[in-house]
Amino acid sequence: MTGGAPTPGDGAPPPPSHSGSPDPAPSAGTLSLISAKTSPRKSFYYGARAPRLRYEIGSDQPTNDLRIDVVAEDGEAMASFFRNDVAPETPDSVRWDGTAAEGKAASNGRYSFRIVPQAGGRVARRASSSASSAQFSLSFDLYGFAFPILGPHDYGGAAGRFGAARAGHTHEGQDVMAKCGTPLVAARGGRVQYAGYQSAAGNYLVIDGKGTSFDMAYMHLLEPSPLQEGMTVRTGEPIGVVGQTGDATACHLHFEIWTAPGWYEGGSPIDPLPYLEQWDAYS
Repeated sequence: MTGGAPTPGDGAPPPPSHSGSPDPAPSAGTLSLISAKTSPRKSFYYGARAPRLRYEIGSDQPTNDLRIDVVAEDGEAMASFFRNDVAPETPDSVRWDGTAAEGKAASNGRYSFRIVPQAGGRVARRASSSASSAQFSLSFDLYGFAFPILGPHDYGGAAGRFGAARAGHTHEGQDVMAKCGTPLVAARGGRVQYAGYQSAAGNYLVIDGKGTSFDMAYMHLLEPSPLQEGMTVRTGEPIGVVGQTGDATACHLHFEIWTAPGWYEGGSPIDPLPYLEQWDAYS
């Protein structure tokens, strides 16, 4: 199990964010881990599949008050979950949506879950050295954004770049070429700001990204998105499929990023290619 930040029982302040409430008089026996596994191994902030720890403890006490920390590689506790009256040999689980201190999204990186008594003491260790390592997979990678196309793609030529000349204006996004019907997901979850049809954009969707100043637009969808204005969507959640609707000469996603205060609310479009390439590298 990952070590790192001291527990409140060591005289240190509690981690910056938590879920649940600690027991006012916490107690726990001598803890061991019968099993503990995290999935998925790659997760996204506010994601459709949040990192989840499934665990089972051993203890010489019938009930145990536990604190489960999410720990960064440098040992800093990013969030904590309080579990009261946990019985030994009883499966339990926690989920983390990637929110760290002050409600901000945690940085890209590797994290681990850590199980400790609320009153301080030893980190729970494996009950048996002969147990399979798969039973104790506690680490996972977290990213803030997902690449929006789930399938083969390329970035096309200069005509599809941000700032390319158009009749009476310039191109405000990046074209990503992919076969019609290729699934699309939300690069960042949040609130659906607009879903509709326009003669140039075709079927399109705009999402106000949660925990970020960005609005993101997805255009030329094959069919209207199943999402509607005002709905909530998670990072990595399906939003539609690649199409060729509107003013499009080939199957592709036209993707835009708008700065605060947002899409057609006083914000400005920025070049999305550096962001897409970064997300593409790990997605």
